[in-house]
Amino acid sequence: MIELKDAAEILKAAKKIAVTAHVNPDGDAIGSALAMMNALKNAGKEASVLIDDELPRHLSCLPGFNEIIRPNENDKITADILLVLDTATDRIGCVNKVVSAKILNIDHHITNKGEHESTYVDATAAATAEIIFDLLKLMGISLDINSANCLYLGMATDTGFFKYANTKSRTLRAVADCLDVGVKPNEISEFTEQKSFETVHTMVLALNTIELFANGKAAGIFLDEELTNKAETTEGFIDQIRIIEGVDIAVLLKCKKSGECRISMRSKGKDVAKIAESFGGGGHVRAAGATIKLPFEEAKQTVINAITKALDN
Repeated sequence: MIELKDAAEILKAAKKIAVTAHVNPDGDAIGSALAMMNALKNAGKEASVLIDDELPRHLSCLPGFNEIIRPNENDKITADILLVLDTATDRIGCVNKVVSAKILNIDHHITNKGEHESTYVDATAAATAEIIFDLLKLMGISLDINSANCLYLGMATDTGFFKYANTKSRTLRAVADCLDVGVKPNEISEFTEQKSFETVHTMVLALNTIELFANGKAAGIFLDEELTNKAETTEGFIDQIRIIEGVDIAVLLKCKKSGECRISMRSKGKDVAKIAESFGGGGHVRAAGATIKLPFEEAKQTVINAITKALDN
């Protein structure tokens, strides 16, 4: 493990940086990566963002979104540094194979054990975007409106727009600086929260799959492949069940393709990162996820059993 000032020096010495984040990317992953790409370019460096997955349409308002590259396994990219953000290096898809470079890993997930020597993890940070905010200061790069918009969205989405327990004074001070540069929170929230009619209709169908289990301490939305493919996005679905009275753990399971399901969990108290780790995933105490390579019904029952066992303990 290294200090953040060491990460700053590594990046300052590099000329060409490839930036990546985890598959199934969220606002913090995309926001942090794009903020870093923009800042590095402003510092006169060559920088690009590679994400090995589909990109959430509701994040397309971010500056640089259309520049994100989805690599294929036959690509060959050389760089001085592969900057891996918001995840350990085992969740970046084919980017590990495609990019030939030294790895610098910056993350805020407690489940990141620091596989690579040049790893910086701050589990007290609300979002990786919060760490990038501090990193840019150490690098002497001034915050501009493009990076500020990306960092704001990263911090906002990982804190539930500042409703979750990970929101600290440190977070809000960083957000205030973003606003001082010109970020307009209302415009970002209006864009990211809007959904197509089809998605809203699918949300209604999804809510019909709600199941309470573990004596009412857990609730789940379970989307088979047909329902998953109907939704352009499932962003916000899990928020509809985490508010149910008496529920500690909310889970969203969606079947992306036959034999593979993705789960997202939110908790009011129980450590869902441990549950996610048992499936090869990771995250935070109160927000975590994983990919499960099982058919839909089997994955569903496996997740229900794991959550029930965790709550019983």
